[in-house]
Amino acid sequence: MTFEAVIREQAPQVLGALVRRYGQFDAAEDAVQEALLAAAVQWREEGVPDNPRAWLMTVATRRLTDQFRSESARRRREENVVVMAPTDELVAPAADEERGPDRDDTLKLLFLCCHPALTAASQIALTLRAVGGLTTAEIAHAFLVPESTMAQRVSRAKQRIKSTGSTFQLPPPAEREERLQAVLHVLYLIFNEGYTATSGAELHRVELTAEAIRLARAVHSLLPDDGEVAGLLALMLLVDARRPARTGPGGDLIPLADQDRTLWNSAFIKEGVALVTRTLARAPLGPYQLQAAIAAVHDEAPRAEDTDWPQILALYDLLAGVSDNPMVTLNRAVAVAMVRGPEAGLDELSTLDKDERVAGHHRLDAVRAHFQELAGDREAARASYQQAARRTNSLPEQQYLQARAARLA
Repeated sequence: MTFEAVIREQAPQVLGALVRRYGQFDAAEDAVQEALLAAAVQWREEGVPDNPRAWLMTVATRRLTDQFRSESARRRREENVVVMAPTDELVAPAADEERGPDRDDTLKLLFLCCHPALTAASQIALTLRAVGGLTTAEIAHAFLVPESTMAQRVSRAKQRIKSTGSTFQLPPPAEREERLQAVLHVLYLIFNEGYTATSGAELHRVELTAEAIRLARAVHSLLPDDGEVAGLLALMLLVDARRPARTGPGGDLIPLADQDRTLWNSAFIKEGVALVTRTLARAPLGPYQLQAAIAAVHDEAPRAEDTDWPQILALYDLLAGVSDNPMVTLNRAVAVAMVRGPEAGLDELSTLDKDERVAGHHRLDAVRAHFQELAGDREAARASYQQAARRTNSLPEQQYLQARAARLA
């Protein structure tokens, strides 16, 4: 496991343990960040320790202790920690002790970050930072806002969490429902960042997709009868199943239609199809269930030409009715083009040109280029591919789009 992967896996667990023990989110995160900086220096020189979590816990706890000692109210703080802590929490568990889903500090941290006192945008931003381990720049890209704006949002969210005086426990069922939609959206964004990295030389960030799936399994274990929880987990499994065939030997991007489907993860497909089949039969329809159903139609087609595009279009029509999202409109346009022809697809895309949420996104240009190519307008397609390549920070996507443009020269 790489240094970065160890950090991403352990940091949320350490932060969760500190918040559970000391009850101060902002101070705990500052301490963890200092511990990570120390690890970045020492571990690169001396190697990752045998028990990285214990190492990080020790360093972060020392930072917190130093901070508490410097404050005039140290004694009162220590007394409050003892009073607030449940009896079984007064003795800290071993760093390598296994925990069940109901005792997973990361899951508790996930719900804490989605506290109802925060706006939905702040809930998502804070969770992506604290639980997902994304940088402020990556979160800003996901929200299509400047990095400075996102940094302020994260800072305000931490201060708001502090002012609420929240304890580090799973919320009661009624409050849990209020937070659930933000939790699911957070996991969705983490998964998407892992499946198609917004920047860098690698198309995938496997540690992020794995963490999103792990957390989705934990939430599903907590809420097994919730249709949208099951739908999101199914969606992740069905999409991630294609990852082994999504890049070539050199890391080049391979589109869905050209992938070797024998490389797909059949176990993930089987599990995902079973999940979405069960939830569609017994739960009210929601956007994650519908997206999972669409992914299942793709995954069950033995060849690209066997894909049931009319069924996919019908599912997108349902999805458009429950989710006002420009990406849904963009993906639906692909289904329209496959059923009714590329000109019809281009007409659908024209509705997005004035939508500020997606008008400058490279995917809109890439899809438009594909339709123009199918319609025989090679020059327009070439220009659109080039525009899409300029608008993405992902090197594999840039190379793929530039190659498509060059092929039309």
